[in-house]
Amino acid sequence: MLSIGEFSKICEVSTKTLRYYDEIGLITPDEINPENGYRYYSIGQLKKMLLINRLKSYHFSLEEIKAVMEMEEDQAEEKLCSALNRKKRDIQDKLLALEHTLKQMSSDILNLEKGIPIMSYIDKIEVQLVETRPLNILYVRQMMNSGGYIAGYGKYFNDIYGKIATEKLTMLGTPMTIYHSPEFNPAGNDTEFAIPVEESVKGTRDFPGGLCAMSVLKGPYSELTSVYAKLREWVENESYELVRSPYEVYITDPNQCAVQEEIVTEVYFPVKKK
Repeated sequence: MLSIGEFSKICEVSTKTLRYYDEIGLITPDEINPENGYRYYSIGQLKKMLLINRLKSYHFSLEEIKAVMEMEEDQAEEKLCSALNRKKRDIQDKLLALEHTLKQMSSDILNLEKGIPIMSYIDKIEVQLVETRPLNILYVRQMMNSGGYIAGYGKYFNDIYGKIATEKLTMLGTPMTIYHSPEFNPAGNDTEFAIPVEESVKGTRDFPGGLCAMSVLKGPYSELTSVYAKLREWVENESYELVRSPYEVYITDPNQCAVQEEIVTEVYFPVKKK
């Protein structure tokens, strides 16, 4: 048996953390001396603690780690492999985002060294006035919190694609998202995921066409806020006003793009002259 001090030293985990893990049922001492309360861990628990440390290094939360520890033995390896693959994809997405951030920082540094203002790139965003046609869209409308969009895009668009396949509907365009909330709310925003289809069935609705200020983003979705800022500025300067909710049309599938710079998104602001 190992004392809590020996166990913490070998595994490089503080005794305070070990006591907390005991409280939440993540890893409990094999023995507690009833007279003095000293905690002892078995040699066999070293592997369990090292697994906890490894999963933490993979950015698993304590709740996720506890779920892994409580898996049925006959399913544990398969479920752990699935969980690791999800975390791997998450980390790859974060790496791509960090790579883009580094490129952006390098570009900003070069521009500043040349005397070019850091926000001058917004002036290069082009805005067009276009007339859009009415559409028939198959849609799912949900309240989405700020942290749920990535998962939401996958889930709800997959649901729509599934219905299109099941009911053998004819797609007439690429996926789009309509943002109905009048202001941003981290707790939840009224969001509609949709794909244009030919047939009018349950779950479809008319989406009106009309005059729109439109801009095209070629790059990662993180840059969309700049496009929205430019469009709003253009609408104000050109004496137009918004008449309906803004929306995005995804021209490319991000899963099919080798680099984020290849992603193409169109942003539309329905407008009318003041």
